[in-house]
Amino acid sequence: MEQAHTVLRPAVDAQRVRAAQYVRMSTDHQSYSIDNQKDAIREFADAMNYDLVATYEDAGRSGLNLEGRAGLQRLLADVETKNADFEIVIVYDVSRWGRFPNPDESASYEYRCRVAGVRIEYCGEQFANDGSIGSDLLKAIKRTMAAEHSRVLSVKVFAGQCRLIQMGYRQGGSSGLGLRRRLIDQHGRTKTMLALKEYKSLQTDRVILVPGPPDEIATVRWIYNEYVKAGRTELQIARSLNAKGVVTDLNRSWKRESIHQILSNEKYVGNNVWNRQSFKLKQRKVTNGTAQLVRADGVFEPIVDRKLFKRAQAMADARSSKMNNDQMLVMLAGLLKRHGTLSGPMIDAAAECPPSSRYRKKFGSLLRAYQLVGYDPSQNYRFLDIRRRLREILEEAVQTIVTTIERAGGSAVRQSGLGVLRINEEFTVSIAMGRCRNTPYGYPHWVASAERGPAAEVQVAIRMSPDNQTILDYLIAPTHEIGGKPLNHALNKRLEFNTFFFKSLDPLFALAERDAITAAR
Repeated sequence: MEQAHTVLRPAVDAQRVRAAQYVRMSTDHQSYSIDNQKDAIREFADAMNYDLVATYEDAGRSGLNLEGRAGLQRLLADVETKNADFEIVIVYDVSRWGRFPNPDESASYEYRCRVAGVRIEYCGEQFANDGSIGSDLLKAIKRTMAAEHSRVLSVKVFAGQCRLIQMGYRQGGSSGLGLRRRLIDQHGRTKTMLALKEYKSLQTDRVILVPGPPDEIATVRWIYNEYVKAGRTELQIARSLNAKGVVTDLNRSWKRESIHQILSNEKYVGNNVWNRQSFKLKQRKVTNGTAQLVRADGVFEPIVDRKLFKRAQAMADARSSKMNNDQMLVMLAGLLKRHGTLSGPMIDAAAECPPSSRYRKKFGSLLRAYQLVGYDPSQNYRFLDIRRRLREILEEAVQTIVTTIERAGGSAVRQSGLGVLRINEEFTVSIAMGRCRNTPYGYPHWVASAERGPAAEVQVAIRMSPDNQTILDYLIAPTHEIGGKPLNHALNKRLEFNTFFFKSLDPLFALAERDAITAAR
């Protein structure tokens, strides 16, 4: 629930300062309850002779990003549009802004309030938020601790989820046709069957998969028999089910991909497979390979014979391998000639073409297959192609830095993801891409794309040429020299940053030399 401008009581005299309060409770920290925060803030306000005139509240909201936090968004909007009828915002502690992976994000919200003329005070911290060096240092430490708390918690939660998967419990997702989700308590006793979009309410409860209605089980087995024993294709099976009026578990018509999902999902033989995709700390979603999968075999009651399932997988692989790359492209070119355009759903609907998923597997992406048949993809696909090229260049640059420093006798270790390195266990370097965009006036403009995370001591930005295919130069600068300005500002070569642009990475390698570092001390 979110509230804003809930009047608590009017100011009683001209000497009392008008204040608002911001409170947030995350879903996993009940000790920071909304009521506890309000009680502490009210006592603080009384002691400081403040009148609380407004409340901004985010209940049960994650502190990892601003999305879904209407209370904080409304607070910032009221402050920055000068609609705020108060001079101070009271927050319980620094972490209530959020436990952002990048501590600077938390600082930015306080900074926005301060620029708009509204002061922030913390009632649960042991320092006064007075802008002194001591308070600023403590806030920076607290923000970093909040970010680290989120990272450690993420690791612990992931480990716990892996353990539950291996114990045979379901971790999210719909049951699928022919299966149902059964809710059990901590002792394994059945509580109820969960319908679609119903979820457990107690943390100690667990969910397992069990066989569903007999007619759905019969449909699943019919699909396997038609595919394996009758030799029908996925598209033919989908069309037959649609002709009979049979719908999917989501009450939708059948498509080739719907059949493919049933034929390839191990839950139908009782296996529990998880972590196909990762979305840790609400950052970028990634698709994981086989090595990252978490699995437990034979933990559910199967509704498809395991031998029949294996035959279906073998047949799918054999059908895919029968048509070589050239034949697949001929089919795709014919489809393009008939329709003048291409898309994933269009490929899936074409009986003569392999499904779009096989084109992705064979050629790495649909975009690559489109290019090989001479199809000019949409602007979105061109954008994705450039992004892929930039990622490749960034990866090459990081590998070059690591290899060169290690050959010189030093060490360069990746700290978090692709673009952050710890050099010689002494300082960190953040490597970012500077993509070039043309302004309406024809001038190049560079936009930085840096990995989110703790601030590094040294910033390296790869500035691309206007075609975004080759490197123009490098920005190599100590973070404190760039100051609080966005990296984009430096990349667009303002006069004060000219001395930090280089044609190679040699200045970074010189900085990483151990003798030079020792001398600098």
